[in-house]
Amino acid sequence: MTNVQHATFKIVEELTGVGELFQDGTVLRQVRYSITRYQGMLVGSGMPVPGLHRIEGATDYEVTDASLVGRPLTLRLEDGRTIGVTLAARDGRILSEGHGPGGGCQCC
Repeated sequence: MTNVQHATFKIVEELTGVGELFQDGTVLRQVRYSITRYQGMLVGSGMPVPGLHRIEGATDYEVTDASLVGRPLTLRLEDGRTIGVTLAARDGRILSEGHGPGGGCQCC
């Protein structure tokens, strides 16, 4: 018998503001952003799953350099926190999942 635990995501934070988008420590530009941060939670117990998170959102950055899509970037939020994100599309949509080298959030 396998003991498999299932997780679901819960919204823990919704943020909007003006911040800066960085690549390798260099500011690409100032952006308006709107993001939602989800935390992975164990079904049944409601306990958070460390390291299981998802960030979805958008910026007003219309990407002209297509090579930036899919690359790890950093978004500095208006409150000073930084979050590792990836541009998911040329229209400025962003995504981040889990923690890891260069892509983890600095907010929790």
